[in-house]
Amino acid sequence: MLVTDDPAVHQLRSLLTLAEELHFGRAAARLYLTQPALSQQIRTLERRLGVQLFARTSRRVQLTPLGQALLPLVRNVVGAADELRHAARQPSDDKHGLVLRVGLTDCAAALGATRRVIATLTTLHPGLEVDFQVLDLVEQATALSVGKVDAAFAYLPVPDGFCAEPLTTEPRVVCLSATDPLAGRATLRLADLAGRPMVSLAPGVSSVERRFWAMDPRPDGSRVRYSDHHVSRVESLLSAVSFDGAVAFLPAVAAELFPRPDIRYRTVADLAPCTFGVVWPERDGGDCRGIRALVDVCRRLRDQGGLPPGTMRRPEEEPSPARG
Repeated sequence: MLVTDDPAVHQLRSLLTLAEELHFGRAAARLYLTQPALSQQIRTLERRLGVQLFARTSRRVQLTPLGQALLPLVRNVVGAADELRHAARQPSDDKHGLVLRVGLTDCAAALGATRRVIATLTTLHPGLEVDFQVLDLVEQATALSVGKVDAAFAYLPVPDGFCAEPLTTEPRVVCLSATDPLAGRATLRLADLAGRPMVSLAPGVSSVERRFWAMDPRPDGSRVRYSDHHVSRVESLLSAVSFDGAVAFLPAVAAELFPRPDIRYRTVADLAPCTFGVVWPERDGGDCRGIRALVDVCRRLRDQGGLPPGTMRRPEEEPSPARG
């Protein structure tokens, strides 16, 4: 039997998920594993690498400094494995039509603007096949950079090297635990949140995005304090808010897309809005017919007022309870 000490890709994925959640129960649920199975995977990975990746106590899980330093390399390995699988699944002959590979997050997939753009695009360009790939916040930028997708629906801003076509603008809201004293107020101001830790996005998210979504620095020049989390998905962010008392800023539409009994969304009167749009690498904009068609449709719909707003109700309006 062949024995290898090389870490398996599924173990590295488990590492990334636990590094994001910093909670074995939540990480195991995301991976469809039991907690003991996840613990065993992490122990095996640590043994194969010969390092301790996490510091565990009865109440807390934290990355060790070495574990934190290894995260970018782990993401590269997992990303390369995804690229290999993606390439192997591609047809050997691409002459049957034009394919536009579009990345989008769970949130972007549900927005009316996304659906209106795609419906118009496929109507005006019936020979264009749109291949959707649902990505998290880290995968989105990586997928664009390495050419796994041609364009993405995303919230702006974007780092250097990418182009963007704005579609809609909407308010941002603050996400609070339902037990937070501030959750009882309909409207807040940034000063009310001074000193509150912001949920930290994963290191793979660009610094320009991290600063924008944390409003860092604040208008008075103060710097933001971040939590120990490294989230790349909205659901993980909301769990961090609920369990650990940090706060986060999200597009107002999150109140409709992610209603949870343990979370409250509140208006922040002096918080700048956010913009949703289409993003693509600068190097590809003039060469890809699919991108040019997509951008043209975006401009037409926006200029004609044909795009629905991101959100339909105020964030302080709680969703109606489900009826049995």
